[in-house]
Amino acid sequence: MSVIIVGAGPTGLMLAGDLAEAGTDVTLLEKRAEESNLTRAFALHARTLELFDMRGIADEIVDQGFEVSGVRVDLGGGETALDLDHPESRFKYVLTVAQARTEALLQRRAEDLGVRIRRGAEVVGLEQDGDGVTLSVRTRDGSHTEHASYVVGADGAHSVVRRLLGVGFSGRSYDTHIILADVRPDQELPPAINPYMGADGVALLPPYGDGWFRAIVWDRSRQDVPLDHPVSLDELNDSLRRITGGRISVAEMSWSTRFLSERRQADRYRVGRVLLAGDAAHVHSPMGAMGMNTGIQDAANLAWKLVAQERGWAPSWLLDTYEGERHPVGRQALRVTDFVQRMAVAPAPVRAIRPHVVPRLLRVRRFTAAMRRLISGLGVRYDRPHEVEDSPSVGRRVDDLPLVHAGEPTRLYELVDPARFTLLDATAQGSVAEVAQPWADRVLALRVRGDLPEGADVLLVRPDGYVAWSGEHPASGQVRQILAEWTGAP
Repeated sequence: MSVIIVGAGPTGLMLAGDLAEAGTDVTLLEKRAEESNLTRAFALHARTLELFDMRGIADEIVDQGFEVSGVRVDLGGGETALDLDHPESRFKYVLTVAQARTEALLQRRAEDLGVRIRRGAEVVGLEQDGDGVTLSVRTRDGSHTEHASYVVGADGAHSVVRRLLGVGFSGRSYDTHIILADVRPDQELPPAINPYMGADGVALLPPYGDGWFRAIVWDRSRQDVPLDHPVSLDELNDSLRRITGGRISVAEMSWSTRFLSERRQADRYRVGRVLLAGDAAHVHSPMGAMGMNTGIQDAANLAWKLVAQERGWAPSWLLDTYEGERHPVGRQALRVTDFVQRMAVAPAPVRAIRPHVVPRLLRVRRFTAAMRRLISGLGVRYDRPHEVEDSPSVGRRVDDLPLVHAGEPTRLYELVDPARFTLLDATAQGSVAEVAQPWADRVLALRVRGDLPEGADVLLVRPDGYVAWSGEHPASGQVRQILAEWTGAP
């Protein structure tokens, strides 16, 4: 089997690396002839960092970023805060880091694993049948066709793949032109994500940790400035002065752009042998910094299912669960970012009560915990497929459990295989791991010591780090049944 991925952004690069690591033949087509210095996304949330951790690349990107554990909201008449500390994760913070660095890390991983990245390759046609997908591709040297078993469109909000499939992109554009810029303020700001909400608009200033900040600015008086109009330092300072009441000014600006924020989602994530991921499947307001993270998590969900399809052990229903699981997650991300956007870019009646409502909301622990888990991705849970047996915690994210394996202390995320299920056998006899040996090509069975969730002594973990099944002293026949349900006959 071969896979062509269209789009060399973070989603496409993550997916390409995962597929290549599992031995799949992968080609990545990118319309841009040169690597982009675009740096729109500025944050990696805890669940994305956990997925990187399972691939052995988290520590490298953490060293390049800045750890932020709170949001300090300035409402013009006072301040309030949202705690972003994640006690359930090794990554208890939001990592602010330029998108270009995240892309560079994922690209190096993909290339080291043998992914072919062809830049300056524009997809202009698509046909598929029961055997595969044929793409018409245009380059500076002419046109040609490429064929693969599956194609994934990760080619952004204006996805050509989505258009060629005829898939709708439901939603709307916000009536707001937003400025993005990387800036060095004159003032020393707290090491937190700093939203300023004023009568003239909103400015969001998360830190990179080196004196530079990302500025996301919506100025009510300049919301109709054409998107192709350059952003000047004087314009940005004028907007910041009015929005923050003169408290913030910028000394330097290294990069800037304007863009029109949208709230849209693809009606379908799969049409036959073609699938959509990342911004091709969903686009959100930048408030909440969920777009890139949701796309990377799409890739982690999809990769192992394509690998299972390639290796012939995927149940007939498995690939359909990609849309079934990720479409609701994309919809939830739209709702969360839309709520934050509406609170920030509010009409006059809402602005009048906002200084009173927002602090009260942020004092409600259930609300702040829910928002923290939704934005971070730690709260994602998938429904149990009807075709598999139910058990405690099925579909939930698995914590990075402290374990002992082969006599050495370790963590679960150091053991999981992103292409295979991981079966943890904490029974005294270790007989469950022996039962799983006929499935060794698709199940990594490990004898371990440690506390498993819900009092279980056997835990089957999906390749993307969610519970597939758990049990206490299961019979051998039950274990065989569970493995066959998820991964087919041995």
